[in-house]
Amino acid sequence: MAVIPVELAGRAYEVRVGGGLLADLPAQCGKLLRKQRVPIVTDSNVAAHWRDTVQAALVSAGFEPRWMVLEPGEGAKSWAVLEKVMDWLLAEEVERGDHILALGGGVIGDLTGFAAAILKRGCGFIQLPTTLLAQVDSSVGGKTAINTSAGKNLVGAFHQPSLVLADLGALATLPLREMCAGYAEVIKYGILGDTAFFEWCEGHGPAVLAGDAEAQEYAVTESVKAKARIVAEDERETTGKRALLNLGHTFGHSLEAQTGFSDRLLHGEGVALGMVLAARYSARRGYITAADADRVAGAIAAAGLPSAISTLGLNCNGRALADHMLHDKKMDAGTLPFVLLHGIGEAFLDKAVSLDDVAAFLDAELQGS
Repeated sequence: MAVIPVELAGRAYEVRVGGGLLADLPAQCGKLLRKQRVPIVTDSNVAAHWRDTVQAALVSAGFEPRWMVLEPGEGAKSWAVLEKVMDWLLAEEVERGDHILALGGGVIGDLTGFAAAILKRGCGFIQLPTTLLAQVDSSVGGKTAINTSAGKNLVGAFHQPSLVLADLGALATLPLREMCAGYAEVIKYGILGDTAFFEWCEGHGPAVLAGDAEAQEYAVTESVKAKARIVAEDERETTGKRALLNLGHTFGHSLEAQTGFSDRLLHGEGVALGMVLAARYSARRGYITAADADRVAGAIAAAGLPSAISTLGLNCNGRALADHMLHDKKMDAGTLPFVLLHGIGEAFLDKAVSLDDVAAFLDAELQGS
């Protein structure tokens, strides 16, 4: 088991990466589970694979698991479902010193974390990420949120978990599409700040996706280390360092909004396309070579991820996609910073981007030119 500390003043916690962690849940959580009742939020897909394992582990240690099983999908990150979860947690008499378990992917982690952040002005929670995307990205760093009609993740809070247990065994239950979507966040760490890791991803991506245990552990561990370093330096995105983790997200969230935050385009697929667009737009601005942009696109395509928005069949123009960006939570004084590239492994924040130019660029991309 790899143990990666997330060093935050007064709120440091561990991310543990390895096999069999869910079956060993009581021992891993230790004194964090202070009462017999243990509230767990999950979805029906995850419950079908992991409810019995978690139930047996907790019951054998004398705990009483209490389950809230939601419908899967991005739709769970809504006001209505948040209210349902809050009412349930209150009925379960969850107190400030208790910990809620978030068993699932990024949706469950975001929703449960936000519920924990606002329940009685803040209680504890433990992340039990079961998807590759959640293990390498959303479970670490304390960003929690729900979606609104105006856009994705616009209502939320910074609320750090007390512990993250990334059980690599959970990855064996994922459909290939979900694995590929999660792999987009793995390769992101190479593109934004680590050329050597990007090169490793180019060579080992197929092994990660095929279930090679050693490759998966390395991919998850190195990704978490990268994110932990950045979060420790800039927990709340005040210096701009953490903003680099949004590489691909401004473009990607726009595509997700255009496709209705649906299974038509998974979040990781949106990020993958967003990174291709960020690289190609960086080339348009003269920051990187076209060859580097093509290399980014090639690595993403090789991982089974979409690499051209012209293939999505969107019924819109570039202006419509750019307009979605007006609701981006990173908007500051009427301008939107974009994470672009000076080279592979050299992301930076560009605060002088014209959305009119972005719209023109996206028009060309939609036409496949």
